[in-house]
Amino acid sequence: MLEELKQQVYEANMELPRRGLITYTWGNVSGIDRASGYFVIKPSGVDYDKLSAKDMVVMDLNGNKIEGDYKPSSDTPTHIELYKKYEGIGGIVHTHSPEAVGWAQAGRDIPLYGTTHADYFFGPIPCARNLTKEEIEEAYEKNTGTVIIETFEGRKIDPLFTPAVLCKNHGPFTWGKDAAEAVHNAVVLEEVARMARFTESIKPDVETAPDSIRDKHFYRKHGANAYYGQG
Repeated sequence: MLEELKQQVYEANMELPRRGLITYTWGNVSGIDRASGYFVIKPSGVDYDKLSAKDMVVMDLNGNKIEGDYKPSSDTPTHIELYKKYEGIGGIVHTHSPEAVGWAQAGRDIPLYGTTHADYFFGPIPCARNLTKEEIEEAYEKNTGTVIIETFEGRKIDPLFTPAVLCKNHGPFTWGKDAAEAVHNAVVLEEVARMARFTESIKPDVETAPDSIRDKHFYRKHGANAYYGQG
């Protein structure tokens, strides 16, 4: 079932250690087939060196395992909440990449300081609030997704224009049209986080980039009038 999607999700998962975004098993990638309503996700706690495409787990949006020999990632309920809320999301990544985690542990948004950031994210990368003790005890992973959604809805951020979030004291989630694009955004997020840290170390009172720079660099890559690349 969904063999092509399993292969895509497997390959996307294997990009995480290649890109230096994870240590041991500290990450996961999923991808969804909107036609069936099923998604494929990495199994929980399985060493990347031992993974294969057949090990990927097929789930439905009610949290039922449809196919697979392993338990799905412990972050599966977070993925479910995002897939249910945002139809435009086709793949999701979670990592503990150190630069992004640094901002998450500080409880700070990553400000938009330059064009690299603006090429991919239309504004700062938001940092969601901490879950309450009750939310953690009730359904930690599900409520992580709920708090991400609360952040985007409350701040009126388009999740397709800013496909990343920091969960306070935890780490980043990114997403995209498919699993591969979600990983691409995770790689860019880590670089943007590093650049922002460097920027503030050089000039602690630095101002964010002008909206005109943000708009130019974002819209030349995204939207109806995009002209970057070969089309």
